[in-house]
Amino acid sequence: MSKYNLDYLDELEAEAIHILREVAGQFEKPALLFSGGKDSITLVRLAEKAFRPGKFPFPLVHIDTGHNFEETITYRDQMVERIGEKLIIGHVQESIDQGKVVEQTGKNASRNALQTVTLLDTIALHGFDACIGGARRDEEKARAKERIFSVRDEFGQWDPKRQRPELWNIYNGKIHKGENIRVFPISNWTELDVWNYIKREQIELPSIYFAHNRDVITRNGQLMAASPFLNMDDEDVVEHKKVRFRTVGDMSCTAAVESDADQLDDIIAEISASKISERGARMDDKVSEAAMEDRKKGGYF
Repeated sequence: MSKYNLDYLDELEAEAIHILREVAGQFEKPALLFSGGKDSITLVRLAEKAFRPGKFPFPLVHIDTGHNFEETITYRDQMVERIGEKLIIGHVQESIDQGKVVEQTGKNASRNALQTVTLLDTIALHGFDACIGGARRDEEKARAKERIFSVRDEFGQWDPKRQRPELWNIYNGKIHKGENIRVFPISNWTELDVWNYIKREQIELPSIYFAHNRDVITRNGQLMAASPFLNMDDEDVVEHKKVRFRTVGDMSCTAAVESDADQLDDIIAEISASKISERGARMDDKVSEAAMEDRKKGGYF
């Protein structure tokens, strides 16, 4: 018999598709959390491979801070129209208007942390029992602790000491009323794996992932896109630089890196040589050593 060998990207893809189908089989009302970033875009491609020619067994859900990059929102709307799937949007501004969260003030104010309340309200409103996301273990130490099927209690909280074993790719989705599961199909992928998969699959991305000229300011040692969301003052000097973004989030906490990488091969080479995680460009992770873990314990994705 001939030996059947899989390329490592094929193995990662097969694992992710298996996880997505497990979600479809085990849960009544799952959802795929979509941010417009490369990881959630990759999840959409994997879902197409898992469920086409049928429809996805879940909607896409975007928690919109109102401070997103315009390129990301444009991409989101065009992609949803192209694939013909349902999109549910939770607006952080509505949570602010309803008095459920208080907008931060000061120079480093951000709406990123406010997303948690909007997400939990969206989950409760639609009765989602599983939420699929594009988090990966290589991004940040708190995410490295988390299982692929991660149980959240009735308050949306994550307890790192209350996790289930996942032996032999067996995933336990049993939950009590009010609980939900966060599911991470590409947890075992690295940033470089994602980019190599994007190249192989010829996946289109928002333009901000590629080097472009943009007005930026330097804040806390990071290059931030000049924007009214940054609460800029006279100390902020606007410069025009060639940059790109390794990760996409709220404009108030997502930094750019100087780069000439405007092609996929250039980005892959740049990441291969980098000594800094992509989360190194997220200001919200620098609040404390345990910033991400604290947010996850409070219900953050």
